[in-house]
Amino acid sequence: VQLQASGGGLVQAGGSLRLSCLASGRTFSSYTMGWFRQAPGKEREFVAHVSLSGRTTYYADSVEGRFTISRENAKNTVYLQMNSLKPEDTAVYYCAAVWGRTSDYSRGSRYTYWGQGTQVTVSS
Repeated sequence: VQLQASGGGLVQAGGSLRLSCLASGRTFSSYTMGWFRQAPGKEREFVAHVSLSGRTTYYADSVEGRFTISRENAKNTVYLQMNSLKPEDTAVYYCAAVWGRTSDYSRGSRYTYWGQGTQVTVSS
């Protein structure tokens, strides 16, 4: 599967952005999806995960209550709605996919496919 992330940009603190990740292929509903991010000089970190059906989601503590992950299997797309953005949210955001279910959703190495990343910059 190929992943194409979009929706990043420059926003002021307190603002919102919605990231999208479009997947190729006809078996999107069979992939667990996640969002990760990497800030300059830092390691990649888990942001959010959504299950195959979209009914189960998990978030990093740093974004809980501010970000919402969702998916539309009919459109082969996963979203990350980001509200109340902070300067520390500045990073390149990546969507990722792995076939089937996984309980190890926060580990980047568990995911097989990655998008190209989209830059999110939050100014103070």
